[in-house]
Amino acid sequence: MIRIGANPICWSNDDRQDIGGHISLEQCLSEASAIGIEGMELGHKFPKNAEALKAKLAEHGMVFVGGWYSTFLLERDADAEFAAAKDHIALIKGAGTDIFIVCECTGTVHGNEAAPLSQRPVLSDKQWETLLPRMTRFAELLKGEGLKIAYHHHMGTVIQTGEEIDRLMGGTGDAFTLLLDTGHAAWAGADPADLAERYRDRIVHFHAKDVRPGVARQSNAEDWSFLTSVLAGVYTVPGDGSVDYVSVLRQLPDYDGWVVIEAEQDPEKAHPATYVKMGRDNLERFLAEAGSKR
Repeated sequence: MIRIGANPICWSNDDRQDIGGHISLEQCLSEASAIGIEGMELGHKFPKNAEALKAKLAEHGMVFVGGWYSTFLLERDADAEFAAAKDHIALIKGAGTDIFIVCECTGTVHGNEAAPLSQRPVLSDKQWETLLPRMTRFAELLKGEGLKIAYHHHMGTVIQTGEEIDRLMGGTGDAFTLLLDTGHAAWAGADPADLAERYRDRIVHFHAKDVRPGVARQSNAEDWSFLTSVLAGVYTVPGDGSVDYVSVLRQLPDYDGWVVIEAEQDPEKAHPATYVKMGRDNLERFLAEAGSKR
């Protein structure tokens, strides 16, 4: 069964916290609930205690979906990373989900507004040889805790392009599973439907955001940073950009999990509740057309 969730980044940005900084957690959750959002991912304004987090979401008829964790597996081994993740593991498990969202953030530029995306780190063969077994081991350690790793490919990081996603998936073991992000895939030049088809058995989480291709082209041509591109409107909600969601969803006939609206925008330009409602309504239509289990 597919459930529709949202990420609070639609209201308040986590990488630059003044973007939407004036929007309270209460406003975010009230509006999400009124729209029909069933669950929320973690944001910086949320309680960091598992019971308090569950209770806050329950006040608005929602449940916890998952939360981002930055790994640095190029700098430390999987056992050290697992030890460093102890508090986050407790939060994720205690708040009631088994989805553990991970992104390798060694050298990332996505949170640095002064760094153009062309400066992102690109792995050498030796670095791949370090990362892949460590990522597999980390996934296995999480599995031992009853958690599914959901690897988040992301602009500005070491796993950005379709080729890098392929190398990551091809070099990791069975415990390693993927978060498919349509927006990051499309902007990086990959076909989200193709990724969905090839990795359907290993996709455990789904981030639904769309891409405004004109903004993406300008960002690429003028070598903007990730945050500059976000503020210019490179991302939007499903159905308001270039991603063919019906084709993507048709490649996931057995997907059982969350589809999360995660379209970071400037709330001064894109009213959050208006856009999230648009995205949810569009997703309902796309899911029905694709014959997804809702």
